[in-house]
Amino acid sequence: MGIRSLLSRPLAQYIVQQQQEWIVRSEEVQKIWRRTLVKKAAGTRFGKDHYFKDIHTYEDFKQAVPVRDYEDLKPYVEYILAEESDVLWPGKPLYFAKTSGTTSGTKYIPITHDSISNHIDSARNALLTYIHETGKSEFLDKKLIFLSGSPVLDKKAGIHTGRLSGISNHHVPGYLRTNQMPSYETNCIEDWETKLDRIIDETIDQPMSLISGIPPWVQMYFDRIMERTGKKIKDVFPDFSLFVYGGVNFEPYRAKLFDSIGKKIDSIELYPASEGFLAYQDSQDEEGLLLLLDTGIFFEFIPVENYFDQNPKRLSIGEVETGKNYAVVINSNAGLWGYSIGDTVKFVSTQPYRVIVSGRIKHFISAFGEHVIGEEVEKALQYAMERHPETGVVEFTVAPMVTPPEGGLPYHEWLIEFATPPQNPEAFAQDLDRRLTELNVYYDDLITGSILRRLVITPLPKNAFIDHMRSQGKLGGQNKVPRLSNDRQIADSLRSLPKK
Repeated sequence: MGIRSLLSRPLAQYIVQQQQEWIVRSEEVQKIWRRTLVKKAAGTRFGKDHYFKDIHTYEDFKQAVPVRDYEDLKPYVEYILAEESDVLWPGKPLYFAKTSGTTSGTKYIPITHDSISNHIDSARNALLTYIHETGKSEFLDKKLIFLSGSPVLDKKAGIHTGRLSGISNHHVPGYLRTNQMPSYETNCIEDWETKLDRIIDETIDQPMSLISGIPPWVQMYFDRIMERTGKKIKDVFPDFSLFVYGGVNFEPYRAKLFDSIGKKIDSIELYPASEGFLAYQDSQDEEGLLLLLDTGIFFEFIPVENYFDQNPKRLSIGEVETGKNYAVVINSNAGLWGYSIGDTVKFVSTQPYRVIVSGRIKHFISAFGEHVIGEEVEKALQYAMERHPETGVVEFTVAPMVTPPEGGLPYHEWLIEFATPPQNPEAFAQDLDRRLTELNVYYDDLITGSILRRLVITPLPKNAFIDHMRSQGKLGGQNKVPRLSNDRQIADSLRSLPKK
């Protein structure tokens, strides 16, 4: 047993003891965080605008702080970008996490000196909790790979700016840096194809024990290794014993990933977001992810059925119930207030509070981490139709093709019922895809990185959507086919309709 493995065990025990202390006081801990956050931000521009000094109860808080998304928060971010201090949180942000926006384009999510530990310590604690539960720590003595974005950061208004994974790379603990892979130089390569080949060059003969990343990116890494060696991953990396993942629904990838590995290994699911590290899997035996209630975030939950109400019902942690879907709202020491992150969760336990991520509050596609939303596909289609004015569209829906039957890279399949088809279908598809890459930076990254190939259009026969709705018993004005699905249930139903 190496020094890292040996020293991790008492640290793991200490972290889990601390964890247990706040778990048994979850409701009280959340009340303390609400008061602490409001008190510390009372002198900020946001705190003054929302009368933080007059907030004493949760009811006061809900009256003063409305639920908002990035569009509502953006004016305050603009003050920060104009180099103003004490806007959302005392001082200036330490970083901006750059992420894909909706109507406003790129979003700049603040990460402060106070909130950075939420991101870094939570990732560390997920591993330590695993070590404490299983007694397995030897993986720390071998090589660990974190497949992530480039750690090269830009600056906006003097604030370091980049993808969250790149920011996090700068905070990997020193005791792990000597066995962290890939090298910093390789991690800085922007082109994913080039970067992946270099990563394989650096890792293929190393004793890899932990591999972490978004599942489709890890699968591509595995595929390339198997192409090069002709071996399963277990035979290339016999020490590989722990897979750490997050960012997308794992289920579509599970079978292929473990088939590529060639053996069953332990895994840890994480729930990180640019807005905060919200939860992690704390048990190999229990369902769900432990909600992190003592890391600088005051959580609120809106029942999904009330989300679009004018004054939606907002619940604190002590008011939630298992089995119900809630939209997640956070207030944090990053300066996010009443911030709806767009995710929905379902509690599977309240002792402790464990959740599963059940979806998004609006329809979307994020089978590969792209977070494509309805507005983006509608704008892309409008653009293509303007470029091809002879085209008429009756209805459409978009779904991921994770494992194409013909082989090759996965893609987005657009199932379109045309009133009048485009004269040049290939040019129409190219314009549609190009516009979508302009609207969504994550989709662009996946296309340029050869994680996805360009979208594929499947023309549908006349009345296909009507026939589909009829087959589902949902034919009527109040029922609509979602523009986007994160699975293939609707797409496969449309494709399986009898040909006319």
